[in-house]
Amino acid sequence: MANPKRPRDVNSLAKYIVDLTTGDETEPELSVKQAAGRLGGLKGGKARAESLTPERRKEIAKKAAKTRWQSSK
Repeated sequence: MANPKRPRDVNSLAKYIVDLTTGDETEPELSVKQAAGRLGGLKGGKARAESLTPERRKEIAKKAAKTRWQSSK
């Protein structure tokens, strides 16, 4: 597992450290809210790109570039 978040609760952190040292660490379960958010993030951009026309995508890209490179003075 690559860089999991450490628990903030002292007891959970202690258990996490023990599990790491003994090799008993398991994949943390996602809450319903986390799982739903992850699915939305995975599907949203692709669905939006498929629904936009090439002209509209070009307009959005131009606006983003203009905003990004606009002088902040």
